[in-house]
Amino acid sequence: MSTATVRQGSTVKVESFGISAYRVPTDEPESDGTAEWDSTTIVVVELHAGGMTGLGYTYAPAAAGKLVEEKLAGLVKERDALAIGELWEVMGAALRNAGRPGIGFCALSAVDLALWDLKARLLELPLVDLVGRARDRAPIYGSGGFTSYSLDRIREQLSGWVDRGVPRVKMKVSREPQRDPERLDAARQAIGDETELYVDSNGALSRKQALRWAERFAREWGVTWYEEPVSSADFEGLRMLRDRGPGGLEIAAGEYAYVPADFRNLVVNGCVDCLQADVTRCGGITGFLRAGALAAAFGLDLSAHCAPSASVAACCAVPNFRHLEYFHDHVRLEPTLFDGVLEPKDGALEPDRSRPGNGLELKRADAERYAA
Repeated sequence: MSTATVRQGSTVKVESFGISAYRVPTDEPESDGTAEWDSTTIVVVELHAGGMTGLGYTYAPAAAGKLVEEKLAGLVKERDALAIGELWEVMGAALRNAGRPGIGFCALSAVDLALWDLKARLLELPLVDLVGRARDRAPIYGSGGFTSYSLDRIREQLSGWVDRGVPRVKMKVSREPQRDPERLDAARQAIGDETELYVDSNGALSRKQALRWAERFAREWGVTWYEEPVSSADFEGLRMLRDRGPGGLEIAAGEYAYVPADFRNLVVNGCVDCLQADVTRCGGITGFLRAGALAAAFGLDLSAHCAPSASVAACCAVPNFRHLEYFHDHVRLEPTLFDGVLEPKDGALEPDRSRPGNGLELKRADAERYAA
């Protein structure tokens, strides 16, 4: 089917699915305030239609691929690949009894990302132009600084991002709070006074513990971003931190928001200064754009959580976008599995508008060794 025919409004039916999962070991053991891990699993979805293949993925257990196979693939096959909004609603409804928040929306996200990529390739458009470009680049922040790291590793990793022109970096805290002062000292010394320093507790602390640390973070180390000081489910605690924390220290959450109601709860309850969304969890590009619109309605910016290669086009389409998390694990994994991964330029990622779709291609031979 020619591009001209597609542009005239023809239906392009999804012909087949490809679903695969890969588990890639970390370069050393990693941990944050509440979890430890030594590998990262990615579930890849490929949709075929009109001689083109669209690629999407989610960072989730391999079981998310089985959920795509059992609950979503049959709904999408033989349906119009161009009707992304319609398919998003159909998939969401089908997940009702399986459970939409969590792995259900991770599965849906991978399919939605593949649909957007497929549509862009059918129309021979770069994905960022199809989604609706509001900017040409997505500012990033370097993210890692795991609690399992030695002080030397923290210094090396965070200063490496600064040396590459990234003006803001984030580290994990609160697994062993008594160790955090020396870790934060090492980080601040390594990145200098001009680089913004962010911290993430991953919900490890109680409200009063988090408030005490918020004051120290801002006063002693000049921290300007405090992510998940308490659980994202603790709306009162997040609001307390936002209301009573020191000036200049922003409270952020949203990486574990899946369905639209999750984002609504965070903004309506006044929980955050900046809302986060993960394109591989929140319903793909469709869900990300909805989260951005909701944030704008409440005068908030939207920040993208992880998955840089999957996120950049959506980030460039949100007018109230803040920045994209350039997460160490995903920065290592994505070029291992995909061709077309972007490199930062002057602290930002710029979509490749010379290629249709998201510009990614699965490196099948390389990926096979990591098959889950």
